[in-house]
Amino acid sequence: MDIASLPFLLATASLVLGIVAAAIFVYVVVPKQRRAKAKAATPPPTPKTQPQPSSPEPEAPSPAARKEKVKQHSLFVIFAHPDATTDERLAEWLRGKEASYDAVKKVYLINGKQPSNPVTIANAFPPGEMPDLLQGETHEPIRGISLLVKPPLHKRRNQQMYVYVALAKELNDTFSGNLLDGDQQPASESTYTHIIG
Repeated sequence: MDIASLPFLLATASLVLGIVAAAIFVYVVVPKQRRAKAKAATPPPTPKTQPQPSSPEPEAPSPAARKEKVKQHSLFVIFAHPDATTDERLAEWLRGKEASYDAVKKVYLINGKQPSNPVTIANAFPPGEMPDLLQGETHEPIRGISLLVKPPLHKRRNQQMYVYVALAKELNDTFSGNLLDGDQQPASESTYTHIIG
């Protein structure tokens, strides 16, 4: 075998193998991708269902449908008669709960049972920023507040949810306000049960 023909043979072999690989790609992989795209583009066939007899009462959603993941619980206390004295009472209430003011987020944090997941007290109107009541910052009278807390990752660690519900009820009683849930509906015992889990 001539030494000059060895590179030529290797080049020819690699060219043939490249053509074979391209042919496999075109004839095997591309049709699979096209079928997958076509399958994804077509809607799934709708199953044929028997008509159900109409019932006067709508069906209740299944328990699995009700257990949706909640990123944050929210309750709102809307003050009945907001004025300067309401703000003073709120400042005293916050001091009594050892609330700390977060100047960056402009909210109050109450440690409760789990300082790593504090209860956040924010302004309800407009949503978000609270003035620093503990330092006597001037502002319009606060008309209502939001109480926010993240749910625990594990149900057995829900001590903070008890604190959260107790704080909301106490605020509502203290200010004779309206306690609303996250959907702006009056909060009820079922609301609290759902929050506590």
